[in-house]
Amino acid sequence: MLKEAIILAGGFGTRLKEVVSEVPKPMAPVNGIPFLDYLIRYLKHYGIEKIILSVGHQSEKIISHYGDDFTYSIEKEPLGTGGGIRLALEKCKNTNVLVLNGDSFFDIDLHAFYNKHNDAISDCSLALRMVDDAARYGTLQLGELDVITQFKEKTNINKPGLINAGIYLLDRQVFLDETPEKKNFSIEKDFFEKKLQEINLYGFTFKGYFIDIGIPTDYQRAQNDFKEFKY
Repeated sequence: MLKEAIILAGGFGTRLKEVVSEVPKPMAPVNGIPFLDYLIRYLKHYGIEKIILSVGHQSEKIISHYGDDFTYSIEKEPLGTGGGIRLALEKCKNTNVLVLNGDSFFDIDLHAFYNKHNDAISDCSLALRMVDDAARYGTLQLGELDVITQFKEKTNINKPGLINAGIYLLDRQVFLDETPEKKNFSIEKDFFEKKLQEINLYGFTFKGYFIDIGIPTDYQRAQNDFKEFKY
């Protein structure tokens, strides 16, 4: 079973700073409470016992808010998404670890995701979402049996596409073995794309509610959507 999860909460939030600048993006208030609270409630619903908050920019505000409730992985200098995950994985013990972006929410059944990951004997699995407008996201293609075959750069063209929705399941030891220690790197560019032919990389498509609060319009939409948050 899934027992450990990492939430990436160390980004700078440059696209949202006109609306929220006094706190890190994952702490942006949605209906009066931090966005992170919703992610935490979601994880606890699925039985996650250990949550590691990967923090960097304005980390003191996250730590002072949550205190001793969680484990913290603190970036002394920016390590990128990949480096931040690697540092946090050193605080994990389980074979499979869930990773979530701290500025988006994708309502999927984590038990189903875990089962698909295990059944495929996957080294790394991505939760995917088909969206009507993929202009601001990179997209990807799947081959047989949900194997990821290609990543595509974002085109800024308004058309549907299959996107990486920011939830991953990682084989902890594979990730540690295949990535550099204490280096700044991108999990998307320097791990997913570069290791595409070397590791078992799968993508599983789900249809749940998805939102990325990284831009002001979607942040404002969250204020209404999350009034009926079910977790």
